[in-house]
Amino acid sequence: MSKMFPRVGRHRVLEGAAAGVVVLGLLLWWLLPLGDTAPSGTITISTGTKAGVYQQYAMLLRNALDKDMPDLEVTLKTSDGSQENVTRVADGEADFTIAAADAVETYKLEHRTGASGLRGVARLYDDYVQLVVPRDSDIASVADLKGKRVAVGPPSSGVRLIADRVLKAAGIDAKKDITPFSDGIDTGPDRLRQGKIDAFFWSGGLPTVGVQQLADRFTLRFVPIGPELVAKLHDQGGATRYYRATNMPESAYPSVQNGVAVPTLAVSNLLMTRADVDPRLTEWVTRTVLRSRDGIGTRVHSAQLVDLRTAIYTDPLALHEGARRYYRSVKP
Repeated sequence: MSKMFPRVGRHRVLEGAAAGVVVLGLLLWWLLPLGDTAPSGTITISTGTKAGVYQQYAMLLRNALDKDMPDLEVTLKTSDGSQENVTRVADGEADFTIAAADAVETYKLEHRTGASGLRGVARLYDDYVQLVVPRDSDIASVADLKGKRVAVGPPSSGVRLIADRVLKAAGIDAKKDITPFSDGIDTGPDRLRQGKIDAFFWSGGLPTVGVQQLADRFTLRFVPIGPELVAKLHDQGGATRYYRATNMPESAYPSVQNGVAVPTLAVSNLLMTRADVDPRLTEWVTRTVLRSRDGIGTRVHSAQLVDLRTAIYTDPLALHEGARRYYRSVKP
């Protein structure tokens, strides 16, 4: 004859079963919290130059979006960088993009077409300004760039925006006091290695593939951009308030830095869209961005810094309604 469970035992079994149902429910909510049908259609993401972090991050994000929304077709479109990215989203050429906060603010301050319709999805990670020269170069400061051949980034890039301002803060006119080149991270490293330029500016997440690849085959070093220069940047007003003095950690490029941090400046990157983009789609995209952090972070170190607690701070952009819905749904 089978034995009956004691009364207390039955209660424990029922409580355990109930707990299991709750756990299962929470798991299903986390996996598919936004409805039983994933959004479909086609979107375009404006990325950045080859060998840059924007491009690398966007390619991995597309893979994550494919898994979460298999019926959504995601097209990636390379660009010169932040300035072009903001313009593309504003005029409808792209639906989502990544751009540095200073480029977004500059676009807004200039009251350019579509500026009022720009919206934030998530704050992602910070870009660090990297001024690269050969190891044996006589350039020890930004002021030493006077009279040199310097790659300041493509005209529509975020690099160009920052480089011009940094040079101005150092008392250098980018049009008169240097020989400027429009190389970005895709061509600048090779031109430096070949001796065709004396230095190049780059602003990107750490580490940037293009810089790391150069370091693997060429002896380079970074020129410091100290806090006193960042203070002069702030004196220019406007979007320069988004620059902050910091140090590029010694772990960014160990073979180059040899355990020494490099003074520089940083600016936050934003995933952005337009107010007229479907809220439900944006909610799903926001969810994928946050959920894919660890997976993307194994390939793009900068992505490890994407965090739910800071993602909502998309200043100077107001949050898109779809992103706002997601953050409210996961609020503790």
